[in-house]
Amino acid sequence: MQMNYFVHPTAVVDDGCEIGAGVKIWHFSHIMRGCIIGDNCNIGQNVVVSPKVILGKNVRVQNNVSIYEGVICEDDVFLGPSMVFTNVINPRSAVSRKEEFKKTIVKKGASIGANATIVCGHNIGEYAFIGAGAVVTKEIAPYSLVVGNPARHVGWMSEYGIKLNFDQNNIAVCPESQQEYLLENNHLKRIK
Repeated sequence: MQMNYFVHPTAVVDDGCEIGAGVKIWHFSHIMRGCIIGDNCNIGQNVVVSPKVILGKNVRVQNNVSIYEGVICEDDVFLGPSMVFTNVINPRSAVSRKEEFKKTIVKKGASIGANATIVCGHNIGEYAFIGAGAVVTKEIAPYSLVVGNPARHVGWMSEYGIKLNFDQNNIAVCPESQQEYLLENNHLKRIK
């Protein structure tokens, strides 16, 4: 059977994975049995994709990222270098908690910066932007920009990845894409 994706010779891809067309898997990465990787994903160097992980289409995983069981990334997600997912709230080496893995969903278009940590069980909203080094300990709203430890909301981001500035009517226009957004009751939605 012909592969319609690229695997670097140093990478390990277990039998029983679903890997979409156009995927690139780079040096020293391990793709484990039972994961699903959508079309056109890029898996950087030294990445582990664990069983039952689901990556949508066009997900970019930078170097040194481990994606553990319980993580689902929707389409167009960006995972920055050395960012971290957890999957157990209270790990102990001598106590098996595999039945307690918590699910984390990273919604469409979200970006997670380098060295950020996502504590399991806290979902990341559509087009949210997690700053480098942030530690996420709660749900992150769609389009939210969060930074720090613990991560705190400091602004709103466009789908294009530009911080938004609002007028007196709580409307913002992304200067790069001309998309318009409305902020109502601390909830952002795209209106054009």
